[in-house]
Formats: sequence, structure tokens, C-alpha cells
Amino acid sequence: MRSRTWDYICLSLVILGAINWGLIGLFRFDLIAVLFGGMESILSRIIYTLIALAGLYCLTFYGRDYREPVHDRG
Repeated sequence: MRSRTWDYICLSLVILGAINWGLIGLFRFDLIAVLFGGMESILSRIIYTLIALAGLYCLTFYGRDYREPVHDRG
């Protein structure tokens, strides 16, 4: 069983990436670069890489069955 905490962390990173791309597209403003020292800083590159890996991990959400297991009440 996969950890839902890990799922939420990855989903949060993907949302951050989506917001960042929206800001880049609308205003030419790169939030990640501003917060972490520019596009060339190692910290920004790590964040971009984590967002990309989280996006790839979130692809696994498509094949999951999220129904809760049924427990006998008897």
C-alpha cells in the first residue's frame, strides 16, 4: 500500500509547478527562480527536478483504485 502522505507531497509539487507555469505564461514571472535564487542556482534546479519527478509519479494515479476496502460489520 502506498503512502497517501507521499501522494499529497507529490501532488502539492505538481500544483506548485502548474502555478509557476501559469505565472510564466501570463506574466513572464518565474516564482521558483525568484524564491530560490534564479534559474541557474542549484536550489532552483533541484526544485524544478523534484517537480518533474513528482509529475511523473502522479501519472501512477491513473491506474489506481481509490475505493475503500469493505470491512465486515459483524
